[in-house]
Amino acid sequence: MELSSIVSPIFWVGFIAFVLAMLALDLFVLGGKHAHKVSSREALGWTGFWVTLSLSFAGLLWWYVDGQLGREVANAKALEFLTGYLIELSLSVDNIFVFIMLFTFFAVPPEYQRRVLIYGVLGAIVMRAAMIIGGAWLVQQFHWILYLFGAFLVITGIKMLIFAEAQPDLANNPMLKWLRGHLRITHEYHGERFTVMKDGVRWFTPLFLVLVMIEISDVIFAVDSIPAIFAITTDPFIVFTSNIFAIMGLRSLYFLLADLNGRFHLLKYGLAMVLVFVGVKMLIVDFYKIPIGLSLGVVGLIIATFMFASLWVTRNKEKQTA
Repeated sequence: MELSSIVSPIFWVGFIAFVLAMLALDLFVLGGKHAHKVSSREALGWTGFWVTLSLSFAGLLWWYVDGQLGREVANAKALEFLTGYLIELSLSVDNIFVFIMLFTFFAVPPEYQRRVLIYGVLGAIVMRAAMIIGGAWLVQQFHWILYLFGAFLVITGIKMLIFAEAQPDLANNPMLKWLRGHLRITHEYHGERFTVMKDGVRWFTPLFLVLVMIEISDVIFAVDSIPAIFAITTDPFIVFTSNIFAIMGLRSLYFLLADLNGRFHLLKYGLAMVLVFVGVKMLIVDFYKIPIGLSLGVVGLIIATFMFASLWVTRNKEKQTA
């Protein structure tokens, strides 16, 4: 299988430069230098910004391909991007549940969470890029790897359905135990700092532990999401851009959904079903290729159904306890 991209290398350079510029803007200009609690209004604004930017990118992609390769190819590529973006954004919600659990376990003050997530996003971008390159090479060299990806997603989705209500035991997490046993960890936070000097000795703050655990969770979730996007498209540029746009909007989406976590308790089941659907799509790709538009509709319907079901169940519980 040959993996060809619809764009020239200059587009890759331009997109990467755009991502770095946005990260720098966020980190050094838009409040990155001072700790503050991100309000729901600010989070909503940034979430809307990233969704709008992603949709605008899809429009620009369609316009460029339409002029170069024709309307039919443009429609297909734009749908591939939108479907990949929706799948990656949906799966990233599972990251948010983990972020909430970590920040709660470590009692991270709200005003310190923003900077941790900035570096978490930066690390996720680097790891996703490496995994996409590796995944693209594997798919190109060994077509049968798609079957392994598909089976892995189906098994992962089924496990998520079975253990959706299970709560990880962070207190006995092996990595956390190892870090605490091999590093000097302060008992208190020191602002947004990850390390401090005490009597000429370097100490790590609890915020550093949170950052390490977030980066580890990014790796784990990337193992699910990267195979999922290859079920939609094998174009490396679309795989990369859809992933990055989803990741860039992850932090603002966290602050938007953090206070509503309890209201979307059924969403995990929807995410599990998305993984199963995408896995099945990958397993039958050589026998029947599910249209991209239908895939987009199915994924959107699954997520919307479980979101509304969560709100409905929550509202009924509130009425019963009132």
